Amino acid sequence: MSDDVKVLGMPAATGRWLMVIVGLIIQLCLGAIYAYGVVRVPIQKYFTDQYGLKPTAMDMTWPFITFLLLFALAMPLAGPYIQKMGPKKVGMIGGALVGIGWFAASYATSPYMLIPLYGIIGGVGVGIAYGVPIAVSAAWFPDKRGLAVGLTVLGFGFSSALITQINKFLAAGGMGIMDILKLFGVAFLIITVVLSMFMAFPPAGWCPAGWKPPAPKAGAAAKRDFMRSEMTKTTTFYGLWLCYTIGALAGLTAIGIAGPVGQDMLTGAGITDAAARTALISNLIIPFAVFNGGGRPIFGTLTDKLGPMNTALITYVLIIISCLLIYTNYASQMAYMVGFIILWGCLGGWLAIAPTATASYFGAKDYAKNYGLVFTAYGIGAVIGGVVSAQAKDLLGAYQPFFLIVAALAVVGAIVSVMLMKPPAVAPSAASVGAEAKKSTT
Repeated sequence: MSDDVKVLGMPAATGRWLMVIVGLIIQLCLGAIYAYGVVRVPIQKYFTDQYGLKPTAMDMTWPFITFLLLFALAMPLAGPYIQKMGPKKVGMIGGALVGIGWFAASYATSPYMLIPLYGIIGGVGVGIAYGVPIAVSAAWFPDKRGLAVGLTVLGFGFSSALITQINKFLAAGGMGIMDILKLFGVAFLIITVVLSMFMAFPPAGWCPAGWKPPAPKAGAAAKRDFMRSEMTKTTTFYGLWLCYTIGALAGLTAIGIAGPVGQDMLTGAGITDAAARTALISNLIIPFAVFNGGGRPIFGTLTDKLGPMNTALITYVLIIISCLLIYTNYASQMAYMVGFIILWGCLGGWLAIAPTATASYFGAKDYAKNYGLVFTAYGIGAVIGGVVSAQAKDLLGAYQPFFLIVAALAVVGAIVSVMLMKPPAVAPSAASVGAEAKKSTT
């Protein structure tokens, strides 16, 4: 059967990589929603110049927090429909909403209008479409699941760097921020809807030629597919969910203060506030985004080779090292660069570790629904991280002490991963128990 299956007219062994490429491009469009940090400043200026408003930092943060919340809520709700309706239809619906959200946001006249237009429409759209390329890549690559999923979500991580440069180019050409939003909206709608038409699962029972599922180690329970209701009864699920929450919370909270911390560091070196902001946006967003995207295939591959628990431990150790480095060298540009590159890389890593671990622990049969539920951990971490990072200085009086809190969270994550992130125990089915009893009687 493996030799007969075609992908876009090509043998499956080669054509399945096209699914990864298509998924990566779709994720580039979906991940553009994370470029809100780049467009929020000109949007805020637009509100002030056109309507005389003076939005606070928190006013401008609420649309993004709303997006994160709706993104997290829509993911598990959309999961069952990826299997029922097929990835093509679900991807087209989600992609269309993303494009509409960007386009509609161009008509906002206040930060509060951005909440339903950008936050709700865009967040729901990303939540619906996000799981489609991941589920498709995971299904086509049971032999290299971590690498395939990591490459697919690389697009989501690298998107902010791409959108930053496009936005900079269009703005330099004289295009206003609201017209830029319209252009992005039309482009994302067309690209995601057209490419989603190529999304498809392999036939039931398909596997790569010459590959067989690895046999369980001596004394280990045999792997099987878990339905969502069965998954939630295992301690493995709660361990993975908690570790994912901590990884997302630690990474997103620290990354949420990357801008103001960098500004503190640069102004401390004698650079003006305006020049510091320009330097941060122009020079740092690209390397940070590259490592955020690159962390996904790297940690996905490590998950394939070392297992989810060991890879999770590596991320937590790196988070602790980076936070202590920044805390003890707060005025150092080198410490800032190295520390935040690691933090962005680890956050990207969790977006490959978690989906790969879900498939590894709970199987492929109910994968879309299972990972949709697991992904709520990222949503919780993102919402808390967004609020806390926006209020960090008010809560602690300065940003520097916050890195000790993030390091402590990583310690808790490491402990939880060792205790709970283990393959679930599998109870024998009724059929196997009956067969074994009959054999013993004979």
